[in-house]
Amino acid sequence: MGYVETLLAESEEIILKTRRHWMVLARSFLANAVLLILIIILALATFTFLGPGGLFATVLFIIPVAAFSRDYLDWWYEEYIVTNRRVIQAEGIINKHVIDSSLEKVNDVVLDQSFLGRLLDYGDIQILTASEGGVNRLHQIAAPVKFKTEMLNQKEKMGTDESLAPHGRGGPADIPTLIAELDQLRKHGVLTEAEFQAKKAQLLSKIQ
Repeated sequence: MGYVETLLAESEEIILKTRRHWMVLARSFLANAVLLILIIILALATFTFLGPGGLFATVLFIIPVAAFSRDYLDWWYEEYIVTNRRVIQAEGIINKHVIDSSLEKVNDVVLDQSFLGRLLDYGDIQILTASEGGVNRLHQIAAPVKFKTEMLNQKEKMGTDESLAPHGRGGPADIPTLIAELDQLRKHGVLTEAEFQAKKAQLLSKIQ
């Protein structure tokens, strides 16, 4: 079980998990690859693979490898998760930092994608919420359109489930009662016939 799974509440489940796009590692990979090549050339030119200089050359080799490994682990442990209740941003290899955005409080989701981002499928997402923080920014995440769509789908589903299950109800045994209550709302003009039929079909689908 991963760290994020230990944070989930009862009946909460992960719907979508993603990370920042692999492009964020490109600069680190190129810089450290160039450094490694220069070290190899220097070692060959000075014959430091042999003799006392061999240890020094080995230490130099470790530097770019360790630097990229650190960047890779930082990337791997930074996760963006959509559950059926919230959006979770978790980062940190040992020391963890977690930001939650409740789907109930999400007012809007802003997606920014450059031309290259559309080609390679990455972009920035801003989650505007009613909480004190106001804005939660997710930079250069992979598959941002899918992430945004799933967020909105789960928010809508949460609202639908709550409207169909007042007072915490909604199990199979309560469905006939809920349909009867919806029918009363229809008769009083609160719901249209089309809305009543749609909600009725949703309830019946839970016991099929």
